[in-house]
Amino acid sequence: MRAGRIKGLIMRVLVIEDDPDLGAWLRATLTQALGPCDLVTSLEDARAAIAVAAFDLVVIDRQLPDGEGMSLIGELRALRPQPGTILLTALDDPEEIASALDGGADDYVGKPFEPAELIARMRAVLRRLSAARDTVIRVGNLRFDSVQRSVHRDDMPIVLPRRELALLELLARRAGRVVMREALEGAVYCFDDDIQSNALDSHVSRLRRRLREADCDVVIRAVRGVGYMLSAP
Repeated sequence: MRAGRIKGLIMRVLVIEDDPDLGAWLRATLTQALGPCDLVTSLEDARAAIAVAAFDLVVIDRQLPDGEGMSLIGELRALRPQPGTILLTALDDPEEIASALDGGADDYVGKPFEPAELIARMRAVLRRLSAARDTVIRVGNLRFDSVQRSVHRDDMPIVLPRRELALLELLARRAGRVVMREALEGAVYCFDDDIQSNALDSHVSRLRRRLREADCDVVIRAVRGVGYMLSAP
């Protein structure tokens, strides 16, 4: 089955699954349906991933080589913005499901599962989280809608490529503060992307130009050797 991308949205997904075949299938399917998807195979790698990148959705296998997937839920719920969480497992006992949901998971899908049902459940989780968030970020005359992933100068739409959009979202969320290069690279690239040494600077340069051409009154300043900061007069 080919899953259609959610109209207007580009999400970032983390899959934590140690089965190589299922992990590869999930990554391909969720990339097609939702957006960029990273795959890790252990809790240790998952913690390293969420330390450097912001995810909209995290899909977790219950039984991982280095522990119980449920142990990660509390850490994910403490993140801001908080990602949606879905557990995938062959443990389909009703008490296990109740325990997972009471423990903070947003949903629980038993293996085997139908692709259409999995994608529908993911969409439902993302809709619920989006409704609970302050979705519009304003900096100067720039407006960023984090649900629709849309950018406006006043009422005029600004069309940005995916990576520049991800870059702008992180800068806008932390407007007035310096954002480290490592955090920006984590927002813009998947972990297995081949990143050239000046790639981030090139994206920032293009983003600056697009915002300037759209008459946005925001400024992206470089802090040499550290990162970038978005601010408005």
